[in-house]
Amino acid sequence: GVHYVLDTTFSRNFSLLESQQEFVRRFQGQAGDKQALPMLASACPGWICYAEKTHGSFIIPHISTTKSPQQVMGSLVKGYFAEQKHLSPDRIYHVTVMPCYDKKLEASRPDFFNQEYQTRDVDCVITTGEVLKLLEQEGVSLPDVDPAPLDTLLGGAAEELSTHAGGGSGGYLEHIFRHAAQQLFGIHVGSIHYKPLRNKDFQEVTLERDGQVLLHFALAYGFRNIQNLVQKLKRGKCPYHYVEVMACPSGCLNGGGQIKLEGESSKEELQEVERLYESPRAEVPEENQAVRELYQHWLGGSERAQAVLHTQYHAVERANSALNIKW
Repeated sequence: GVHYVLDTTFSRNFSLLESQQEFVRRFQGQAGDKQALPMLASACPGWICYAEKTHGSFIIPHISTTKSPQQVMGSLVKGYFAEQKHLSPDRIYHVTVMPCYDKKLEASRPDFFNQEYQTRDVDCVITTGEVLKLLEQEGVSLPDVDPAPLDTLLGGAAEELSTHAGGGSGGYLEHIFRHAAQQLFGIHVGSIHYKPLRNKDFQEVTLERDGQVLLHFALAYGFRNIQNLVQKLKRGKCPYHYVEVMACPSGCLNGGGQIKLEGESSKEELQEVERLYESPRAEVPEENQAVRELYQHWLGGSERAQAVLHTQYHAVERANSALNIKW
């Protein structure tokens, strides 16, 4: 019953571009806003849930307002795509396939509900593990199914599956780091060198010129590293300008909703998933013609882009139980 299949790499282009521009704005305005930096990534709903419930108004100003690729795709499908098909948003049922159970929580947030049409931007989230179970229940074996081309939001078939460079969590750190180095300091960054700190899930990247640190970025994966990061922030000793924060150790490719293979260690499995993820052609967001067309002809000015591509967060009273917290 599925009519169109779209690749969220396309919507991640918007998330990366908006995150890049948001970081540059924050960096340039940091003198007048003590909470502008560090900017913390916002694509992980597990991290967002923890931040809103545990640290509330202290941490929220630091979190990027850019929507995750899932929710950008929701806005594009129920907005642009619906318009192109001459349908109201509630006439489209939008399902995403994700490696993460918390994406179900993200899709259910009131911020992503269209009051006028009484419909969510993302109606249903299915994890990759759940997709496998559905296929098994239907007696379907993927290797026996003929492949079909992906669809695109602008019509026609996509040329090929693509990805983004910079690791299995979307490459936010690398894309923002390169863009900021060029935009703020006129420095072209080729290869990026990570310096592991406590463990491979806490690493940092530095841009220096004449011995002076210009940009100091980090990635913090897993809640132990996230807690250490937050404590540094609270003590006023966080040295970073930007942090790519993900709740799962090893990032999104190791998400809780991922397929688990029998007979393989989790380490071997993750290495194979990372190899597969990096095998398609890597997109450069700035060079995507379809993205440029949507910015120019549909998103128009910054006001509409802000409404479609950005969101807000809400401090939650810690006294509330997990059962009565309203997303």
